[in-house]
Amino acid sequence: MAIRVPGIMHAKQMLRQSSLFANKASSTSFVGVPKGYVAVYVGESERKRFVVPISFLSQPLFQELLSKAEEEFGYNYPMGGLTIPCREDIFVDLTSRLNGLL
Repeated sequence: MAIRVPGIMHAKQMLRQSSLFANKASSTSFVGVPKGYVAVYVGESERKRFVVPISFLSQPLFQELLSKAEEEFGYNYPMGGLTIPCREDIFVDLTSRLNGLL
């Protein structure tokens, strides 16, 4: 019997949708991303690319960022990949804390 977690299912849907838009935008968006990781673009005006473990998607702090991305961009990401509207320093701090939890 499987247990469904709404946040994880929502994150998977976001990734599935973003991959559809990535194919339209740039064929190089996900080049160099190892299996088990996802590329995200972070920043408020100038975006920087980060590669993070997929396991972050199940973390509540990261899910808050995904919700903000959904509110701002829906499923149409201007960079061709998952774009998170957050200051870079905040994102680095959050991912550092998540690394400590895993």
